[in-house]
Amino acid sequence: MANRSITSLAAANVKSMRVIDILGTPLTATSYDEFTKYCHELVERGGPWAVDLSNTQVVTMRRHELKFREITKQFDFFLPDGMPLIWCLNRKGAHLPDRVYGPKFMHRCMLRSPGPYTHYLLGASRDCLDRLQQRLLAQQPALRIIGSHIGYFQPEEEEGIIQEINSLSPDFIWIGMGTPKQQAWVHRYKLRIRRGVLFAVGFAFDVNAGTKKDAPQWMQRLGLTWMFRTLSEPRRLLGRYLKYNTLFLFYLIADALFRRR
Repeated sequence: MANRSITSLAAANVKSMRVIDILGTPLTATSYDEFTKYCHELVERGGPWAVDLSNTQVVTMRRHELKFREITKQFDFFLPDGMPLIWCLNRKGAHLPDRVYGPKFMHRCMLRSPGPYTHYLLGASRDCLDRLQQRLLAQQPALRIIGSHIGYFQPEEEEGIIQEINSLSPDFIWIGMGTPKQQAWVHRYKLRIRRGVLFAVGFAFDVNAGTKKDAPQWMQRLGLTWMFRTLSEPRRLLGRYLKYNTLFLFYLIADALFRRR
């Protein structure tokens, strides 16, 4: 009962921030600063909350794959991480100047949430986590990162991770394990986490740690981050982006034709 009331409360507040449907995903029309401030309010409210920094792949998977759509029902907020999503939202009257890009949001939110707010990092390698913490603390010495765990863990380790998170009781839990692994983890464990805001941010750990390069700003503005990442890791990402970018366009066109009819 308590979880249902929390979810309904979240929905009510999202509507006040304006939610716009894109291919069946309720995207929150917001900005970096507005949502950071809102997350501070969520911490005060208590309860577990889940936020997905959603690119076109996530939105397309929620439309195309029933299992993934079921998994992501545990999320309270979907933020528009990709520029194509911003273009779609603005065509529906959102008037957003920029996306809420996962790496940039993580960086800004953490630096603007120093003590007494507390943070926990889950994902990436130990080297990446160490570099990430060093960089963030150098920029904001008052930042309180009270725990971390690498993202390459065995199933038998997960119970210990949940116990550690509940014992430390962080305000913000940053999850960087990539799609769909991070969404599946939230699906399994969100309701077992006593409190805190969970963020599925994927690539953000590597960017902010400096272990992987991000696309230059001109490519990001043109919605070509996916191309930069594909050129950086073609064997891992080429097939994924070809599939989901094509499906994204297909569903946009199909929906437009259906509405006209």
